[in-house]
Amino acid sequence: MRAAYYETNGAAGNVLRVAELETPQPGRGEVRVRLATSGVNPSDVKSRAGLTRKIAFPRVIPHSDGAGEIDRVGEGVSPSRVGERVWVWNGQWRRPFGTAAEWIVLPTEQAVPLPAHISMEAGACLGIPAYTAYQAVVLTGAEDGSTVLVAGGAGAVGHYAIQLAKKRKATVIATLSSPAKAEIARRAGADHVIDYRRENVGEQVMALTGKRGVNAAIEVDLAANARLLPAVLAPDSVVAIYGSSAPETSIPFQFLLQNSVELKFFLVYQMPPQLRARASADITGMLERGELIHNVAQTFDLREIVAAHEAVESGKAMGNIVVSVA
Repeated sequence: MRAAYYETNGAAGNVLRVAELETPQPGRGEVRVRLATSGVNPSDVKSRAGLTRKIAFPRVIPHSDGAGEIDRVGEGVSPSRVGERVWVWNGQWRRPFGTAAEWIVLPTEQAVPLPAHISMEAGACLGIPAYTAYQAVVLTGAEDGSTVLVAGGAGAVGHYAIQLAKKRKATVIATLSSPAKAEIARRAGADHVIDYRRENVGEQVMALTGKRGVNAAIEVDLAANARLLPAVLAPDSVVAIYGSSAPETSIPFQFLLQNSVELKFFLVYQMPPQLRARASADITGMLERGELIHNVAQTFDLREIVAAHEAVESGKAMGNIVVSVA
């Protein structure tokens, strides 16, 4: 099979290769998916670069998300799954071979049915971005009457978080960095948008909330935004945190303490099984009803894997980066 891989950490152009590798066969409880697309997430490029963890296997096929069709099943899996369109999750989590290849084998529960009218490109966006957004919204307790601040509302996670919070009837304020990104967030359903490069986020949030502050925030970059928390949060609020641009940062401890603010850190790869089952069912339902908007910024061919990684690293992509492997 054709696959992209690396055997050492480093810059994309220095370590990523595309070659013919052995096609995997499913074991007991596994399915084999003939992949059409592979999603590239920030965690994928950070892992390749060695920023979050060092390479743990002699060879790594990157990426955890993807979509395709089951073409073979292992012992103990119903043959009826053959031919099923699916999206996959945690493809390269604690495993050497992810979705940047023509085939992947993985446990049957990690291949979720993809409705016929949803494109394979959209299917490659669901594993990390949609699950992360779902868990973040659950952790914030977003509901009718609450106001949620979504940092990076035009990003892969933020875009879904807006939609999922609106599904729970919350009021959503999204922060972003350009008029084009503001339009993406509005299309996703954001009630208000704030361009943090042109506006004072704290002043705008207080104006929009009658000086109360928001009940919850979904945070993509704690290191960059921790200083803003006292300017935007209401007492007894919750911050769901899934990312940071630095491994260590300081927080406004006294404000957080005196206002009983909860900081909830989470790693989507380790989502509790019951919550993941709930998320899969709810996301599938929204897909079937056409209630989710997807935002694929750019699609690359597998031979352009270096450019795909560099596009994610640039931070300029307004949405998901997808690699076509069909």
